[in-house]
Amino acid sequence: MHRLTDFIESQSFGLCSALGQRWGFSTRSIRLSFVYASFFTFGSPVVLYFAGVFWMNIRRAWRQQRSTVWDL
Repeated sequence: MHRLTDFIESQSFGLCSALGQRWGFSTRSIRLSFVYASFFTFGSPVVLYFAGVFWMNIRRAWRQQRSTVWDL
């Protein structure tokens, strides 16, 4: 069960975890802040969340080193 929760957290809540590690806040407080902001602003932070996840995945792809041109 622990492996399943780790997988779900890394795939769906990876942005909150990354922000928590970068800024030094707990992941739980960032998630709660996101949920509260979504309720008060009628869901507009969801767009920012998806943009952040997209940007995080792009940066992860850029960090992968390729040894040759043929490793696409």
